[in-house]
Order: sequence, then structure tokens, then C-alpha cells
Amino acid sequence: MMKSEKGISLIETLVALAILGIICVAFLSALATTSSARATNEEKTSAQILAEGILENIRTDNYSATYTPVIPAQFAGYSATVTATDERNGSIQTILITISHKGRDVFTLESYKMDRS
Repeated sequence: MMKSEKGISLIETLVALAILGIICVAFLSALATTSSARATNEEKTSAQILAEGILENIRTDNYSATYTPVIPAQFAGYSATVTATDERNGSIQTILITISHKGRDVFTLESYKMDRS
């Protein structure tokens, strides 16, 4: 007469733990990727808002060969460069604003300004 087996064997337990470990690693990897993508999106959104604010300031300034970007305190860690290139006999400028964060370029905005004088 054979006894019926009760309980879980060691091999079954190890297989279950291995499967659980694989699922946990996949979940944590997805969580890390999502967190990184979220941080990158926030950085680009902040850079875009900053660039648009700088562009609005340039549009209200007098027509000039150079423009100095003003970076508000809430954008600490960001820097901006503004390049103005004359087009069409000097009456139109191409304005290129590049926003950097932590030493790398994260956003570029291009627009135009016309000399209305």
C-alpha cells in the first residue's frame, strides 16, 4: 500500500521561487524605466516652458544683435543660450534658443523676430 504524498517538495518550492524572482525583476525593471521616462519628460517640459518664456522676453525687447536670456529662480540648474542670425537684409532675425540642464542640451526652440522700426 502506497502512502499519498502530502505537502510541497523542495524542487517545487525552488521552481516557484524562481518564477516569482523573474516576475519581480521584470516588474522592477519596468518601474525603473517608467521613472526614468517620467524624469526626462519633466525635464523637457520645464526646458520648453523656460525657452518659451525667454522667447516672449526677446519679442518684447528692442531689435538687437544679441539678447541676454533671463532665467527665473524656479529653473535653477538650467542654462540658456540665444543665437540671433540676421536674415533678409537685416530686417528679420532667426532666434535660436537652446536650453541645457546638468550640462547637456535638452530643448531647442527656433523662432523669428522682425525689425519693425
